[in-house]
Amino acid sequence: MSLAVLHSRALAGMDAPEVTVEVHLSGGLPSFTIVGLAEVEVKEARDRVRAALVNAHFEFPARRVTVNLAPADLPKESARFDLPIALGILAASGQLPATQLDEYEFAGELSLTGDLRPVRGALAMTYTAHRRGRAFVLPHASAEEASLVRDARVLPAKTLLEVCAHLARRQSLRPYVAETAATTQPDYPDLADVKGQAHAKRALEIAAAGGHSLLMAGPPGTGKSMLATRFPGILPSMSDTEALESAALQSLGSGGFRLEQFRRRPFRAPHHSASSVALVGGGSDPRPGEISLAHHGVLFLDELPEFERRVLETLRGPLETGRVSISRAARQAEFPAKFQLIAAMNPCPCGYLGHYSGRCRCTPDQVTRYRGRISGPLLDRIDIHLDVAAVPQEDLLRQSAGEASVEVRERVETAHRVQMERQGKSNSSLATREIDRWCRPEDAAEGLLRQAITRLNLSARAYHRVLKLARSIADLARSEAIAVAHVAEAIQYRKFDRMA
Repeated sequence: MSLAVLHSRALAGMDAPEVTVEVHLSGGLPSFTIVGLAEVEVKEARDRVRAALVNAHFEFPARRVTVNLAPADLPKESARFDLPIALGILAASGQLPATQLDEYEFAGELSLTGDLRPVRGALAMTYTAHRRGRAFVLPHASAEEASLVRDARVLPAKTLLEVCAHLARRQSLRPYVAETAATTQPDYPDLADVKGQAHAKRALEIAAAGGHSLLMAGPPGTGKSMLATRFPGILPSMSDTEALESAALQSLGSGGFRLEQFRRRPFRAPHHSASSVALVGGGSDPRPGEISLAHHGVLFLDELPEFERRVLETLRGPLETGRVSISRAARQAEFPAKFQLIAAMNPCPCGYLGHYSGRCRCTPDQVTRYRGRISGPLLDRIDIHLDVAAVPQEDLLRQSAGEASVEVRERVETAHRVQMERQGKSNSSLATREIDRWCRPEDAAEGLLRQAITRLNLSARAYHRVLKLARSIADLARSEAIAVAHVAEAIQYRKFDRMA
């Protein structure tokens, strides 16, 4: 047989389209050609595969070898095609039976000795391969990640020889069974560590219950970063779908995925020097950025005005849609980006305006320019604006611990469960018609809201966000109706609307 056909997977955003690996041997001068829009690392497979086959004591055919990666218009990147190319050469040259190749999909990078190295995106590829009904053969180091796909048949191998022995029916590869998913609650920093700041803790609880974004403004040392790092610990537990989506995105990132991260809410805190590509994602081979790696978790932006304005503006679309589209000349990719934005900032360039008497030397013009780095449209999309004051001395010296995260999380879980049963999504995700249905306030509360629209000059977006925030406050209070007290508390969280 001079032709062999195998199956593998490419990566295109969160999708893993099928790639057919066709290997043909023909007469003529010995050569090795890879076609099918292959990038540099794929074309380098010629040298890796040749050395791996020779060192594994196989014969590399002295013929014209042509490898076609179909479809031809789909870009192919990374070394994951090494394994199927090597197996195709062995099958086409008669050194390996080709009868079972259609039952499997293959991915793996080969070392020069024939060992298999891990590949990026194993979880996304396994998920798609499982839906096609095929078993997935991949490096042993990637099996733990791939096994998170429930009921998927994952066959790990450490070397090329182990895969060949399995296909030749001499020694079968054993399906990988992992000890998945921590059933206990992940260990997060405890909210009890933060002394005082009862008002800020209340705002965090509301944000966690309804999936709302939050901006904290206050002088240095008031606990803004401490509060933010403890926010994931009061979020509702991840569902199976959320955990799998988050893990798949982590596996696509340059940092990879570790099993101990499974079911743990992501917490991403990029430095304010981060570029728009680092935040949103991109590259010639589009990869997820910080906002996608924070999917179903928290994106914490400390020192918010220190970020470049054009970088911050890239958040506007994802905050509304929960997705980000990356377009390049040759490739387009779309990644989910449903994250909770927690941001922190100082009230002025020096940080002490209005909080430490006599320490601020900033002029009104400096303060205006500093706050103006955050655009009105972005500020309008943040649900909760919170002023974090300095901690009083009596709170700082108090020895007793505050309320623990587990107690707050119980109330958040209850409110979140009410939202899922009522509308099937969190309050922050409600569309306009759903707001009209589920967030209708009582008459007196509606009158208060009308006054707030006039006095604060709220936009239509801000009006809807106040209603969704009031709905979350009512859910925490276990109230079906949105009363005056709920609307009043929601309105007080819009105090920075005129800051930009």
